[in-house]
This record gives sequence, C-alpha cells and structure tokens, in this order.
Amino acid sequence: MPHLLSFGHGYSAQALSRLLLPKGWTITGTTRSEDKAESLRRDGVEAVVWPGADMGSQLTRATHLLISAGPTEDGDPVLTARRPEIAKVAGNLKWVGYLSTTGVYGDHQGGWVDETTPLTPSTKRGRLRVKAEAAWEDLAIESGLPLHIFRLAGIYGPGRGPFSKVRNGTARRIIKQGQVFSRIHVDDIAQVLEASIRQPRPGAVYNLCDDDAAPPQDVIGYAAELLDMPLPEAVDFETADMSPMARSFYAESKRVKNKLIKEELGVTLLYPDYRTGLQALLEVEKELGR
Repeated sequence: MPHLLSFGHGYSAQALSRLLLPKGWTITGTTRSEDKAESLRRDGVEAVVWPGADMGSQLTRATHLLISAGPTEDGDPVLTARRPEIAKVAGNLKWVGYLSTTGVYGDHQGGWVDETTPLTPSTKRGRLRVKAEAAWEDLAIESGLPLHIFRLAGIYGPGRGPFSKVRNGTARRIIKQGQVFSRIHVDDIAQVLEASIRQPRPGAVYNLCDDDAAPPQDVIGYAAELLDMPLPEAVDFETADMSPMARSFYAESKRVKNKLIKEELGVTLLYPDYRTGLQALLEVEKELGR
C-alpha cells in the first residue's frame, strides 16, 4: 500500500491526510513536539518527533514524500539533514511534493503571474523559498527524484479565518491602494495534491490559488457581513500600527493564475472565491456549535 512520508506535517499536510487515510494509505508525519505528535496519532498518522529521530527506516518505506517544512537561513532543513538518504531512495519514490509560496514571484503591482513568471521575490521569506526550490530541483536533476513544486497563495480554512478577529473586535480593514492578495482554501490544497499524486509529472510546478484575488479589506468586510456585525474600522496602511511581519505581507501585490491545476490535473475548486470559502467556514462553525 502507498506510504506518504510528510516532513513538517502541519495544516495543509493534515488536510491531505484526511483524503488519503480513508483510502488505505499509511502516513508518517514529522512534528517538533510530543504533544503535537500525540494529536496526529489520534488522527491515524504515524507521528515522529523530528529533528531528533532517525528517519532512515521511514525513508526506506516511503513511496511518496511531502515537504512542508519551511526553509531557514541555513537552507532547507530536510535537505540539510537528509539529502544523501533522500538521493539514495529517489528511485523508490513515485511522487515528491514541495510546498512553496507564490511569494517567490515578488511584487507585480496587481498584475498577473503564472508558473512561467520569473522569480523576483522582494521579501526575505520569498528569497529563502526560491533557494529552497532550487536546492530540491538540483537534487531532482542529480538523482531522478520525481519532484513537483506547489506554490501556495494565502492559506485559510477551519481555524484560520477572519471570524474570530471580527467577533472580538480586533479586525481592521487595512487600506492600501491597489493591494490584492490571492488565497486558497486548505481543502483545495489537499485535492490538488491528491490529483497530482494520481497524475504525477516530475518537474511540474503548479500555482495553488482560487479564482478571485481580492483586496484584504473586502474579505474582512464580507466576514463581518456574514456575522451580521458592524464593518471593522478602516485604517490607512501608511499609518497603521502593524508588526514588521504583518506589514511585509503588503510589500507585494499580484494576481495569480491557476489555469494549470484545472487543465492538467482536472481540478474543480471547492471554493473558487473567498465568499464561498467563508460561507462554508461559518457553516462548519455552526455545525460545531461555536
């Protein structure tokens, strides 16, 4: 049976697990703490605390590999720790997925980008991702690793939506002229990954986003509308009190094309825009009694 080894088994990887586990997959996922490992085990994942554990046996057993762990100044942590072992088992792997970000494209002042757009990141996070992508591509060339790169837009989903901030009064509509973001619901990430696993094309790069790049203030405003609450305060970006991390997200504005996942992988998005996505999140909350 297929066996997915997932380095950095976080939010997106767990959504993929929910699709694969009922189909008989074995999934081994790494996490950094024993508490998180116990939570994963309750969901049916063979959890391993890593760094620290010897991953040799897991790599030998794996048929598929997913990398969600983010890069650091020292490079990609998985390659830094396990590059020779991964190269050794490359011929046994049917599919390898690397989760990157649309931040690798940099700022396009609201213009469109696709998978062929040159990589010109303007943030540190984006530059680290470009280097990590290149390192994995180098390994694929050297070893025949069946690598697929997925560039993810802003991720949202259960537990990661704007509703809590709107409810507790901390939401603000940050206004920056011409600013737009692309987004992707975590369940759509999962279905794209599963579609790629079914139809591997080593060397492929895919953008993962919905059909509606939109200003962030529109998303907050719609969340308030769904909750029947007052429109959150509008604050000018230039004078807004924001952390450096939050402010850095506004350094880039672009619209991301998702044509390839539809035409090549046959994906129909569950949530093609933030409106359908937020409506679904609110329904889930109501079902859970929140």
